[in-house]
Amino acid sequence: MSTPLVLVDGSSYLFRAFHALPPLTSSKGDPTGAIHGVLNMLNKLVREEGPERIAVVFDASGKTFRDRIYPEYKATRPPMPDDLRAQIQPLHDIIRAMGLPLLIIPDVEADDVIGTLAMAASKRGLKCLVSTSDKDLAQLVTDQVTLVNTMSDTLLDRDGVHAKFGVWPEQIADWLALVGDSVDNIPGVPGVGGKTAAALLEHFDSIDALYADTDQVADVKVRGAKKLGPKLAEHREAVDLSKRLTVIDCDVDLPVDLDDLAPAQPDNPTLRALYQQFELRTLLKALDSAEPMSDSSAVAAAPANDGNAIEVETVLSKKAFAAWKKRIRAAKLTALDTETNSLDYMVAELVGLSLAVDSGAACYVPVAHNYPGAPEQLDRDWVLGELKAWLESAKHPKVGHHLKYDAHIFANYGIKLGGIAFDSMLESYVLNSTATRHDMDSVAKFYLGRDTIHYEDVAGKGAKQLTFDQVPLETAAPYAAEDAAVTLALHEHLDAELAKTKPLADVYRDIEQPLVPVLIAMEQHGVALDGARLKRQSTKLAKSMDTLEQKAHELAGGPFNLGSPKQLQEILFGELGLPVLRKTPKGQPSTAEDVLAELAVDYELPEVILEYRSVAKLKSTYTDKLPLDVGPDGRIHTSYHQAVAATGRLSSSDPNLQNIPIRTPEGRRIRQAFVAAKGYTLLAADYSQIELRIMAHLSGDEGLTDAFANDMDVHRATAAEVFGLAPDEVSSDERRSAKAINFGLIYGMSAFGLAKQLGIARGEAQQYIDTYFERYPGVREYMDRIRHEAHELGYVSTVFGRRLYLPDINAKQSQRRQYAERTAINAPMQGTAADIIKRAMIRVHDWLERDAVDARLIMQVHDELVFEVRDDQVDEVAAQAVEFMMGAAELDVPLKVDYGAGDNWDEAH
Repeated sequence: MSTPLVLVDGSSYLFRAFHALPPLTSSKGDPTGAIHGVLNMLNKLVREEGPERIAVVFDASGKTFRDRIYPEYKATRPPMPDDLRAQIQPLHDIIRAMGLPLLIIPDVEADDVIGTLAMAASKRGLKCLVSTSDKDLAQLVTDQVTLVNTMSDTLLDRDGVHAKFGVWPEQIADWLALVGDSVDNIPGVPGVGGKTAAALLEHFDSIDALYADTDQVADVKVRGAKKLGPKLAEHREAVDLSKRLTVIDCDVDLPVDLDDLAPAQPDNPTLRALYQQFELRTLLKALDSAEPMSDSSAVAAAPANDGNAIEVETVLSKKAFAAWKKRIRAAKLTALDTETNSLDYMVAELVGLSLAVDSGAACYVPVAHNYPGAPEQLDRDWVLGELKAWLESAKHPKVGHHLKYDAHIFANYGIKLGGIAFDSMLESYVLNSTATRHDMDSVAKFYLGRDTIHYEDVAGKGAKQLTFDQVPLETAAPYAAEDAAVTLALHEHLDAELAKTKPLADVYRDIEQPLVPVLIAMEQHGVALDGARLKRQSTKLAKSMDTLEQKAHELAGGPFNLGSPKQLQEILFGELGLPVLRKTPKGQPSTAEDVLAELAVDYELPEVILEYRSVAKLKSTYTDKLPLDVGPDGRIHTSYHQAVAATGRLSSSDPNLQNIPIRTPEGRRIRQAFVAAKGYTLLAADYSQIELRIMAHLSGDEGLTDAFANDMDVHRATAAEVFGLAPDEVSSDERRSAKAINFGLIYGMSAFGLAKQLGIARGEAQQYIDTYFERYPGVREYMDRIRHEAHELGYVSTVFGRRLYLPDINAKQSQRRQYAERTAINAPMQGTAADIIKRAMIRVHDWLERDAVDARLIMQVHDELVFEVRDDQVDEVAAQAVEFMMGAAELDVPLKVDYGAGDNWDEAH
């Protein structure tokens, strides 16, 4: 499974590699030891984690705010050896050429950059892995953020930090302030080592609490405790200074955000030149050979071969076109690919198309290349007219890589693509969703061992990148034709691999491939958006912001900029004298969101500021932005992605409909802007507690099964079991706790996580969990069984046979292994839920098409389907949709579907 975000402490890599390896040099005398070491660690990390986003972060040269606070900061470090300094720029050049985002922020240490990105990921609910050997970064560890030391292969989660240092991550900065750091010249308290500092913090919890009552230090069970109190008092200023130096600033203003950190395609020519210059023979061999860099999958990749030459024909005459038309009409299967001038399928124009009937020969038919000196090309309308019957024919099977996009392009010209038989992107995804990314270049490299021509190779990069109609045919034709030929080769290989495992072949044949026309229809139809309503809501939100701002000014006793941390610090802690709960690394009182939330319990101004921030975010993210996504037809046309989420869940983008808020009144008003066309009604049908029902089926637990079979409130039933009450005695708070337990356990939540969510002690949370398993023993038995199966097989399966491979399930490091075990428990439920709703979508869509019902499936969000239905057919469609959804799987417990209808999405709930 790919990691959402990997952050690499490049400076830590650099120094560890330089001192760990012998002083290697090239034949020219250039030092290369650190380059070798860093790249080996980096390649291993990327290979094992397959990050969706990654940043390699290095310290910038020059001083930072810590040097200004304490001029002696890091003053005891020896000068950087010339042999190390000489390797830094080449290493940066290689990392950039690898396509990995490289961050070097002036005046900011790498730790603070990493902390800011890790915090941003946590706020978005993304798991983050920080690769470092720096103990300072242990303070970043949360349930979302984990550290890994690539050289020692050790992983630190919250429990790991406590086991190593004797304190929890949130205490690390205090621990470092007491212990000091001779490497960075941080003073600390003389004579206080790690064990003493841990004992003090275990007793007092924090430095502030420690200095509030130093008389109690004598009671701490450490050597010399009686003399420790005066020593701590003597060095109070040094401790305060050390704390300011050790706290990582997680609020740095960065020139990038998380969405800028997707790895790019490597610049192979530049890499080759650099590898040759520094004689990195192993990397050069891997680059030049056709063997994939990774083989973490249980599915065999095809061996490398040199027979990759493709015979390419650029079709510029009607005679040549007629010959190819004859070939594709006679072919059993044709690979098809389009080239366009935009990635937006609703506005993209056809520039050319490529065809292949065998993997060694392909043609490119250009129809709209427009650049100085471009040759005369066949007329686009004539070409499409000639191909229309073949394109729409179900009797002529076609294969593509992400063929859904190509179908949209043909739809723009009045052609409904038929014969969509295979899709090599989906074949790769079903075969192993975690083995590789599923774009054509990545899949071809992994399964065929082929380096394909990348789009950047022919169109350039960045702001100067050409649209495809501007690319000369000499380079455009080989690129485009290769896409068709490689797609055919991929299908031949992947189809054979799928055939070896019937359940996987069934998932592909019965679920993923039949879903393609369903998604095409949904995306083409789109959903109507009342932009005027959103604009009115934006106006109301703006007025709310003004009202909140005025209220904040009144509470503060005068005007100030609510967006200015500095002014906020002056008002809250200077003029109003609110307690300082935490300081920034620069020594200023923190105004972070969690600090304001804590202050808001007792003080009104922080509460108003938080409300202002929430309204401002809602306005900028939704009410201002969504109207910009509306097409000329007044509807939003999102893109649904089948081959992204490892568990089989659909995702969407441009816009992302999965994250439209629903729990707040303001969020529900956003859903009110998703409306039905005149004469139509929106119908929303939602699976009720589907993952818990799947857990009941998989575990066979009698208690859970009976609760669902009798249509009981399962959260109330769980509360009754856990708290030893009759169901009618369960309070709303007890039901809320039971709901957290029900959902938390299937997502691998620990006692610590449950305690944090419910606001209770960890011991109490553990007692809840223990009681839950006593009452539902079948759930524990299922979890134990699925862990064992995962260790034996290396994967887990859904009810329908979809597999999720777990490369870390037998890892030596316990933390990696435990994470894979938690994934093993949850993935069958998430994956089965995904399979069920996809099966329902296919059946409902087929019924609507077959019976010519005046209704359309227009959205899929989590476990919900949304339809646009003619007013007089709502009852019929509702009854049939619920029947199809409930019948999409035969489980040991009934599936339940709730539904509603209305003029807008909110009313339909």
